[in-house]
Amino acid sequence: MEQKKKFDLNSFIGFGLIFVIVIWMVMDNRGSKTNPKDEKAKAEQTTPKNTSIPAASIAETLKDTDLTDTAKIQKLKAVLGSFAYSASLPSAKDDITTIENEFLVLKVANKGGYVSEVTLKDYKRFDKKSKELVSLIKNNNSNFNLELKTNDNRILNTKDLYFEPTLTKNGDAQILSMKLKAGPNEFLEYKYILNGKNYMLDFEIQTQGLAKVLNTSKASNLEWDLKAYRNEKSISYENRYAELYFEHKKGKVDYAGLGKQEDKDLEGATFIAFKQHFFSSILLTKTPIEGASVHSTNLVHDEDKDTIFTKQFKTIMPLAYKNGELDYKMNWYFGPTDYKILNSYDRNIEHIVQLGWGIFGWINKFVFVPLFGFLSKFMSLGMTIIVFTILIKIAMSPITFKSFLSQAKMKVLRPEITELGEKFKKDPMKKQQETMKLYNKAGVNPMAGCIPALIQIPFVYASFQFFPSAIQLRQQGFLWAEDLSSFDQIFKLPFRIPLYGDHVSLFPILAAIAIFFYMKMTSGDQAMAQPQQEGMPDMGKIMKVMIYVSPVMMLIFFNSYGSGLSLYNFISNLITIGIMIVIKRYFIDSDKIHAKIQVNKTIPKSESKFQKKMREMMEQAETQKQLKNKK
Repeated sequence: MEQKKKFDLNSFIGFGLIFVIVIWMVMDNRGSKTNPKDEKAKAEQTTPKNTSIPAASIAETLKDTDLTDTAKIQKLKAVLGSFAYSASLPSAKDDITTIENEFLVLKVANKGGYVSEVTLKDYKRFDKKSKELVSLIKNNNSNFNLELKTNDNRILNTKDLYFEPTLTKNGDAQILSMKLKAGPNEFLEYKYILNGKNYMLDFEIQTQGLAKVLNTSKASNLEWDLKAYRNEKSISYENRYAELYFEHKKGKVDYAGLGKQEDKDLEGATFIAFKQHFFSSILLTKTPIEGASVHSTNLVHDEDKDTIFTKQFKTIMPLAYKNGELDYKMNWYFGPTDYKILNSYDRNIEHIVQLGWGIFGWINKFVFVPLFGFLSKFMSLGMTIIVFTILIKIAMSPITFKSFLSQAKMKVLRPEITELGEKFKKDPMKKQQETMKLYNKAGVNPMAGCIPALIQIPFVYASFQFFPSAIQLRQQGFLWAEDLSSFDQIFKLPFRIPLYGDHVSLFPILAAIAIFFYMKMTSGDQAMAQPQQEGMPDMGKIMKVMIYVSPVMMLIFFNSYGSGLSLYNFISNLITIGIMIVIKRYFIDSDKIHAKIQVNKTIPKSESKFQKKMREMMEQAETQKQLKNKK
């Protein structure tokens, strides 16, 4: 017999409760779908934040004389944590330690542990009569800071903390250890090693026993900045060559700083150079640093008002921890931007000297630099420039001779070329064909005059790179010029002329006069040698204009340039004029050239590949023209 199912009150209540709970969970989940930003904000509220410790609170605590030593230490611990130990040492005061050699004087501050002053013993500011030596770092124009993040969520800046100095010697090497201590055997150390007769010093950043103090999961940012002091007579000229250089991407050297403001991110940086035209501060690392960045800002907006600094440089380099510690082997270079000195270190830093790219750089590195350096051992720098220029022009004289010889041949052929022009006036293509035939019979290459000129262009451009970079010229006088690396002022103007300046320099005037007479002498020959082609600009008229434009350009742009470059251009044009006179008077005889050309016309000649190709192209063009006319 089938039994009837009984009503179970307990089961009913249980299912009811389960239903209510499920409904509540569904509704709660819908309501909990909040904005992701709110979730992030909530998470940030529950996550402990790193607190940056202001320098003022550290200084106030150290100077508070009302506190007992015990109370001061407790207060320092509340601010600095474990690094309160370093602030409690006798070295926690604004003292400096000096290390020096024959070239440098470096002062390292207890506060921050960094180089607070760098003076170059052999170089003076502005002029050689000055009593003030060149100082790359002084009066807080530079900061060097390592940002430390602690495990108790503090952010400490080493520039605000006190290091303990220990100076020792090993032969002629001075070893300065600066330790920021968190305990007797726990510290961050900056180690400076300066040897005799050297602009470069070894520099190490390392930690010991700080794995429990510092948060080593992320890199610590090393920040170095510098406001470059003006050291030369012309701030605008100096600022033009003040740039920030760096090496990254496995040996690629690049630069920043030509504009008003520039930022760049680097890949595997191995050196950062803050260049002040003739002097540089360089930080090198043997371990490539990933994620570094550099920044440059121009500080000269009005050269009458902005007279102290040229540019503001800054770099940030993340230093990664290995096994909970920092260990970086580095170098500092504080010294002249001298190609020979920089090249001697074999660290690629000689590339911060602007010698030009490609063939221009090769000419400077393998011709100009060694030749100029050799000559300067035996004579003054002014005479070195003159002899240097004479040797360069003598070496180029065969090319100059070929150029003038080609012009002379073209000048002899000009009547015949003019005759062909009149004969085939209405048929330019036929005129070109007959002209090429005439050149071939006479044995004249119309391009022979252009090629020598093109060969000389790289040497001209190389000189524009070499002389502004030659620190040997700095504060070396010649005749009325007191400094061959700066302008040779003979008269101060009571006002400023746009693009020209507020002074008158003599060497640019002499160079302008020389280039005027040079162009005057050559323009007539070029006009006679190259008759005007139909449909082409009248080169004779253009050259007449350039005779006057070129000297004016020379006056305007070279008035504030280094007088060494103007002297080079003056002597160069003067020698070229002399070579032209000698070649025309003793080596080129128009009658003999004419006779030789007539003999050449009687000798059968085979076409060169170039001439054959040109003839075939002209013939094809003529054929197409005839077919078009028939249609």
